Amino acid sequence: MTTHADIEQHPDLAEMRSRFERATNTPRAQAVETLALVTGLYLAASPWIAGFSGLTNLAVCNLITGVAFALCMGGFSSAYERTHAMAWTACAIGVWTIISPWVVAGAMDTTRSIVNNVIVGAVALLCGLAMAAAAGLRGGGVRNRRRGPGPSPIG
Repeated sequence: MTTHADIEQHPDLAEMRSRFERATNTPRAQAVETLALVTGLYLAASPWIAGFSGLTNLAVCNLITGVAFALCMGGFSSAYERTHAMAWTACAIGVWTIISPWVVAGAMDTTRSIVNNVIVGAVALLCGLAMAAAAGLRGGGVRNRRRGPGPSPIG
């Protein structure tokens, strides 16, 4: 009869949790999360702040993507081990925000809406990329571990 150890006790899992804990407790990670939350909230309210609420389709699009971005980026510090993959979703939302004035509003777009969405989309994209890279910044990841004696396969 074979018995299997509990997965919660696996050393790689413990190391991964430790790495995620270190990644989210840095001032840089907390600043990125705060900036991302503010970016999402601004994106949701931007049609009324920047004054292009006459473009109803783009205003609704910004409201939905802003709320989605804020929710997507809001769980990182408390549950990074379960939510770090959503950073790539945040990157996709950033790219969508950049191109949405042309896709959603079409010929009705204004300079104000384009500039607003390009800047907010770029900030959202950078926040998503920063959070996606957060776990690997401190090293100690699986790529950096050596499995035994002998030359390192990485070089």
